[in-house]
Amino acid sequence: MSQYLVLIYGDEAVHAAMSPSELENMLTEHLAFQEIAGAANLGGNALQPSTTATSIRHDTTGRVIITDGPFAEAKEALGGYYLIEAPDLDAAIALAAQVPATGGVEVRPIQVFSH
Repeated sequence: MSQYLVLIYGDEAVHAAMSPSELENMLTEHLAFQEIAGAANLGGNALQPSTTATSIRHDTTGRVIITDGPFAEAKEALGGYYLIEAPDLDAAIALAAQVPATGGVEVRPIQVFSH
């Protein structure tokens, strides 16, 4: 089995404008996804808004530059993730297609390094 990170993107303005019942419905949909995924769901979390992000970069001299905000400005921001296990990419995509999201979902295989 391979591991895949399912990155959940959405428009933060849409999320911020949701009513309490819409937010509750989104939570219910995520709980339903977790039931569907079962043991294939190895974990996941929602993230605080991108306004809480701190970006760390190195300049050309190697000096550390710390700035408030996300790494890149975009209409859709990373809002959460699931770590799933699946026999192959097709199975991971089939499972990730069921993740509730106000935007897109990205599936990326976890790279395994051997020592």
